[in-house]
Amino acid sequence: MPDRAYELACVDVQYGIGEDGSNNHTRGKICKAKFYPAKGWDDEPPPIEYFQELFRVSKNQIIWGANHFIDRIPIPSSCWIVWDKINGKTDFADCELAWTSFPSAVRQFRFQWQGMLQGDMKNKEKRIHPTQKPVRLYEWLLLNYAKQGDRILDTHGGSGSICIACDILGFDLDWYEIDVDYFQAAKERLERHQRQEVLSFTK
Repeated sequence: MPDRAYELACVDVQYGIGEDGSNNHTRGKICKAKFYPAKGWDDEPPPIEYFQELFRVSKNQIIWGANHFIDRIPIPSSCWIVWDKINGKTDFADCELAWTSFPSAVRQFRFQWQGMLQGDMKNKEKRIHPTQKPVRLYEWLLLNYAKQGDRILDTHGGSGSICIACDILGFDLDWYEIDVDYFQAAKERLERHQRQEVLSFTK
């Protein structure tokens, strides 16, 4: 890829904490997580070289989970994003953090993501990935940190939530997912969303 090919890279890389399905369904004592087949991709965060390349090909970055591997991104940031999952009394994390390259202040997004409970129960999302994030989170990120005409990059596509958000808001996205099962499930998820859009327009 050429230098600075994308206005924004928004990535949810592996954190290196065993959330690939091998541990997350058993570690909860108060609230049990959904079972996913273990795939072994969350043993280590990406290497330093990955982040060097990410900074080379994008003008700005949003990197989820960077608190787990901040030594691989040795750049201070005034703008961390805090996603408050409104988890209540569970033993899962109350929040997730994203490092950003933006010069603004810390920002918070509140959206419930607790087992069967979601912030938008009317448009409840089916979970297809152990570290899936809600579409509403990506819509909020794009509305606050991107502008129309920007090219967006996601190198760790996972459940494809960002694909649906970009489709809704009209952003140009390059999206990658190395796992064939996740890729196919995310592709089918996006296609279902697009069919529903067509049906809503024709009513």
